[in-house]
Amino acid sequence: MTPANPLNTPAGQATSAQRRHDPQTRGFASDNYAGIHPEILAAIALANDGHQVSYGEDVYTAHLQEVFQAHFGPRAQVYPVFNGTGANVVALQSVTQRWESVICAETAHIHVDECGAPEKVGGLKLLTVPTPDGRLTPELIDTQAWGWGDQHRAQPRVVSIAESTELGTVYTPEEIADICRHAHDHGMVVHLDGARLANAAATLGVPLRALSTDAGVDILSYGGTKNGLMFGEAVVVLNPDVVRGMDYLRKLSMQLTSKMRFLSVQFEALLAGDLWLRNASHANAMATRLAEAVRGIPGLEITRPVQSNAVFAVLPAEATERLQKRFRFYTWNEGTGEVRWMTSFDTTEADIDTFAAAVREELAHLA
Repeated sequence: MTPANPLNTPAGQATSAQRRHDPQTRGFASDNYAGIHPEILAAIALANDGHQVSYGEDVYTAHLQEVFQAHFGPRAQVYPVFNGTGANVVALQSVTQRWESVICAETAHIHVDECGAPEKVGGLKLLTVPTPDGRLTPELIDTQAWGWGDQHRAQPRVVSIAESTELGTVYTPEEIADICRHAHDHGMVVHLDGARLANAAATLGVPLRALSTDAGVDILSYGGTKNGLMFGEAVVVLNPDVVRGMDYLRKLSMQLTSKMRFLSVQFEALLAGDLWLRNASHANAMATRLAEAVRGIPGLEITRPVQSNAVFAVLPAEATERLQKRFRFYTWNEGTGEVRWMTSFDTTEADIDTFAAAVREELAHLA
């Protein structure tokens, strides 16, 4: 007797997944394009058998607190979430009241790349500051840090910085500490968007806590997806005294995953050993290799210091268009022709050499 087919699949039609892409394809648009690191995949499989309590009451999420505390100190509290936008919105909501505002760089991800989520979902007013390199300073912060007690002005409460920044630049531990002291002196708290914190730490050769806990940061969005995870980021509370309602805000903001063990075990695999550092160091090294490979090509200019896994360059629009038909990458500034090339944990030296040769070839066509 033939078993019943509840999906009514036509006879002979394949029902299993099939590979639908060329695994040799590489792009330079985002480190989100990369796959999952094999050690992360193995960790997910390890956590897969049997049942565990849902919504974070599993043994993997419980152990994750110890993993994060080893990096960020004994007061650290970790809340896994689905994505970076969710991490930022939940973190910022937890340290603000409805009438308060967030000071950030004009180029900050929370301002330009989150579709208004901090404003529309978080109900937050962003006070943006133009910067030459994506980094805030105490002096730049002061251009928006004013008006306390004025009922007509959204009250400045948070300074949000990113490490590394959207322009690929990094803050030193001393620079973050200066910002934190300045913000705290004004009664404000400091949020760190750490989507690429691992890359910054690898560049500077410092532990993760040197750029966060030890510098005085109050709350952190920690990035996993760009560093080898399948999915997932984490809100890390470093100063519990200034945070309210994290458990409720995570659920309210649709960031509470039911099968949290699969999110938590990924972070354990990433952070319990040195995988986070290996992945970030390799991505950084590939960006440096790319910058050196294309530097000096007539018609191309590297526009920003390469301090993480991003390379910014200006080249003729015609060359960009031709290259983008061969490799995915984004035009950062349509007006100037500036483009951004990102490398990841699985970018190879051969990938870099192939792409650099293509850049040289396309520019030679215009000579």
